[in-house]
Amino acid sequence: MINMRMNKRCAGMTLGLGVLLLSGCSTWNQMTGSEESVDYKSTVAGDPLSIPPDLTQANRDAHFRAPEGTATLSEYRQSQQAQQTSGAADRILPSTSGVSVMRDGDLRWLVVEKPAEEVYPKIIDFWGEQGFTIHSQDPRAGLMETDWAENRAKIPEGWIRSALGAVIDQVFDSGERERFRTRVERVNGKTEVYISHQQMVETPTPDGAAFKWVFGKEDPGLNAAMLARLMVFLGTDVQSAQNMVAQAEKDVGQTQIQQTTDGQAAIMLGEPFDRAWRRVGVAIDSAGFAVDDRDRSAGDYFIRYLDSDSGEKIEQPNIIGRLFGGKNTAAATPFRIHVAEQGSSSVVTVLDQNGQVQNTDTAKRIIGVLSSNMTAQ
Repeated sequence: MINMRMNKRCAGMTLGLGVLLLSGCSTWNQMTGSEESVDYKSTVAGDPLSIPPDLTQANRDAHFRAPEGTATLSEYRQSQQAQQTSGAADRILPSTSGVSVMRDGDLRWLVVEKPAEEVYPKIIDFWGEQGFTIHSQDPRAGLMETDWAENRAKIPEGWIRSALGAVIDQVFDSGERERFRTRVERVNGKTEVYISHQQMVETPTPDGAAFKWVFGKEDPGLNAAMLARLMVFLGTDVQSAQNMVAQAEKDVGQTQIQQTTDGQAAIMLGEPFDRAWRRVGVAIDSAGFAVDDRDRSAGDYFIRYLDSDSGEKIEQPNIIGRLFGGKNTAAATPFRIHVAEQGSSSVVTVLDQNGQVQNTDTAKRIIGVLSSNMTAQ
């Protein structure tokens, strides 16, 4: 049963409705073999679309195009009817071939047989259609991240909510937020697309006097559901997308992930470079590291990491400093996450800007974060 929290500003108005809402039921979409309900509403206002959707539709609709050449009214009507009949299938469900699903453990990703320059802007449009705004994007690194959004589908649907509409939406909160990161890579002339997310859950403080937001656990099923939706957006029919994501062959081999015990900041992965590179990239995404660039040929992910556990005091500018352009004196340090193949296995280490292996406490903490996120995969 979903734990619901009432907005404190509207607690009085909703007290009498709470019991009635318990009779509501939710509708769940089966996207990957497990039920996932997705209906996001971004917590940040804004429209990421650069072209108004009405204008886009007008361009597609023959009713809004002037006839070319000279024609009688009857000839024009016959021509319009023929165009509408011949193009109906393309408008209702445009098909796109060359999109497949790959799987390694609980990790799924798409392989699109199109160049990254064509795929990347479509993914931006996809997130806008899903109810998200784009928080940041870096085409050079092939990364984009949404703002935090609430999955409104987790609020039970019933006749009370249907009747009151927006009033209920203002009153009730699911107590959960997600933001998604999408990574695009070129591999052998194709484009690989990875989707991961972070979750925040509102939980009561120990004394029960207030609430606080804490990080929740990433749900691979939700990532898979979004991949299925992206496939549909790219032109795959709904049933095929569901089946391909659900039935993607799971690799039966169990990856050995071992953090070295000799005091070195390193991880040993019992798999070749290609799989290790993919696994490390997804772990970086799930951990929320800031990524500046990557170089697959060298095996390097270029990240920035602010170590809050170093014991060093992080000074914040006062109000006067902020008014006159003062900045936070705490700056994230650039590092490289290096993946190197060793026989049939791979080793992951942390390098500084000059390519020197790091074995500091900060490097060990980075390795620890990566290791925990790899285990979650």
